Amino acid sequence: MTVDGPLSGVTVIDLTRVLAGPYSTMVLADLGARVIKVETPGGGDDSRAFGPFIEGKSAYFMSINRGKESISLNLKEDGDRAVFEDLLAGADVVVENFRAGTMDRLGYGWEALHARFPRLIYAACSGFGHTGPYAGRPAYDVVVQAMGGIMSLTGQPGGPPARVGSSVGDIVAGLFTAIGVGGALYRRTMTGEGMKLDVSMLDCQVAILENALARYFASGEVPGPLGTRHPSITPFQAYATADGHVVISAGNNALFATLCAALGRPDLARDARFVDNPARNANTDALEQEFEAILTAQPTRHWLQVLEEAGVPCSPINRVDDVLADPQVAARNMVIRAMDPVAGEVKMAGNPIKMSAYPDPNERPPAPELDEHGPAIAGGGA
Repeated sequence: MTVDGPLSGVTVIDLTRVLAGPYSTMVLADLGARVIKVETPGGGDDSRAFGPFIEGKSAYFMSINRGKESISLNLKEDGDRAVFEDLLAGADVVVENFRAGTMDRLGYGWEALHARFPRLIYAACSGFGHTGPYAGRPAYDVVVQAMGGIMSLTGQPGGPPARVGSSVGDIVAGLFTAIGVGGALYRRTMTGEGMKLDVSMLDCQVAILENALARYFASGEVPGPLGTRHPSITPFQAYATADGHVVISAGNNALFATLCAALGRPDLARDARFVDNPARNANTDALEQEFEAILTAQPTRHWLQVLEEAGVPCSPINRVDDVLADPQVAARNMVIRAMDPVAGEVKMAGNPIKMSAYPDPNERPPAPELDEHGPAIAGGGA
């Protein structure tokens, strides 16, 4: 079962496991593609064994593999290879996240597949890509967060290393892979030919360093962690209140003046230390002291109401349960469900891509059991 979307009619052969690759193919499935997940016999995708569990089934696996089909194949056995090659003959895209060289050793590398299936798009999502001195290395999210620089920018100044709380090393690579597949499919409509996509988790971490790279190239200074602050915009951080914190961002002088008026201190907008963004950046600590002298007199809820009424961008620091209870999140259908035959109702994040031409169903097809669709696919169901 698939959902309707712009990729309806596209068939993806998914050789990926754990997170980066499966996240990519989940995005493709959410956009309407038929995704056939090829898993190793016995255990299947490693993440089937990752907690937390609902009725003995991995909620982690179910949340990333919804709407896919599963077939169990051993690509070292002749009979299973024949089934796999039949799948490739009818497919539009194959996605894999093995180390460089693994598919070549199996006889299914880019050159071999392109010669046999010239329209097939080959997407490889790996830790370090298929070229360069690290191509053969294994990688996990925390490895590329550390190696790619984002860990050096995360946390409090002077504090210990801190991993970003979501697996951005994997997820960003998965998103770039999905974007690449979309581009390759469009190119194929014009040329009739497939292409290879080589996406590296490390490359993707470098690609999202944005302001840190710009600062380093411009100044030669090595950026470090700033807590919640922004390196180039002030105010842009969390400030203490009477019972917690409130995040405030005012990215231009007019908005800063509005903010100061809302806090009852319009004079701060005329203070030479804070008169424009360069001055505020140079006096961030002083501005924090001025603001917190005001903000700590009232609870967060009070200041959110004041600032929202004034039109100043602001937010509480939500926990996960707060996010899931937020009416905006609900209104955007960002908590959906799948009805699993064993685990029952499984809630998960929705599809953030809202499309005028297609519905955004609140219920999605569940993740497959290992080899659930194998007999039908092997029998010609693909």
